[in-house]
Amino acid sequence: MAKHRLSKRGRYIAWATAGSVVAAGGVVMAQTSMAATTWPAQKTFTGRAFDACAAPSLNAMKAWKSDAYYGAAAVYVGGKNRGCAQANLTASWVKSVNAAGWKLIPIYVGAQPPCQTGSSPEKLTAATAAALGASDAKDAVAKSAALGMKAGSAIYLDMEPYAITNTSCNTAVLTYVRSFTKTLRAKVYRAGYYGFATSSAKAIATAADRTDLPGNLWYALWDGKATTTDWPWDPKLFTGHSRGHQYTANSKETRKGYTITVDRDAWDGPVAIVG
Repeated sequence: MAKHRLSKRGRYIAWATAGSVVAAGGVVMAQTSMAATTWPAQKTFTGRAFDACAAPSLNAMKAWKSDAYYGAAAVYVGGKNRGCAQANLTASWVKSVNAAGWKLIPIYVGAQPPCQTGSSPEKLTAATAAALGASDAKDAVAKSAALGMKAGSAIYLDMEPYAITNTSCNTAVLTYVRSFTKTLRAKVYRAGYYGFATSSAKAIATAADRTDLPGNLWYALWDGKATTTDWPWDPKLFTGHSRGHQYTANSKETRKGYTITVDRDAWDGPVAIVG
């Protein structure tokens, strides 16, 4: 759906080549366990959400909210690999849609894996992973804060499909993700992660070393099941309002006269704290 991503067909192909879902053990670290900082209370949303490549107009958002089908919307706050221009995404827009009752889910499209097919404006390497993770996290915080998303908000790092069986590539990605997560937390923002159930999300869910991994996992698994409890990994992972499930891609929907192409999400996790 989103222009920075593969087409729906291409993403299915990427899934197939990246591997299949398997169950794994492990226990996720508490989101704030690494710091003595007093954190703002988490703002949690549970229900239906959508993500669209470009933030819709304010009029469209108000109309869709009156339809009452969705309660949260994901927005692309930044990253060199962000695919769509965000003409509507301003601090004023964030304030207005928040006042209209929407919960917002910030996504940051950071550096992509060295072994990922296709071209990306920013790719990480083993040598640059840690530094890029830190600099991208600082940028994600700055971009989110400028939009009025306050400390304590969750920011979700977008990692597209890659071959996680490529050990050196996967190690570099995890180094990047850990650096991004650690830097976010140092700035008192909650760390989330978006990835694919057969590749990039699986790498996080099945990692043996869980140090500095994100505390919230949003996974793409287009099975049409609007739930976060039909979970493909160990059920002890990412409990306590820490999950998002993108269950349908490229859904063209018209509500109250406004048509938007969205991905559908079942949500039970932290969102942005606004105003």
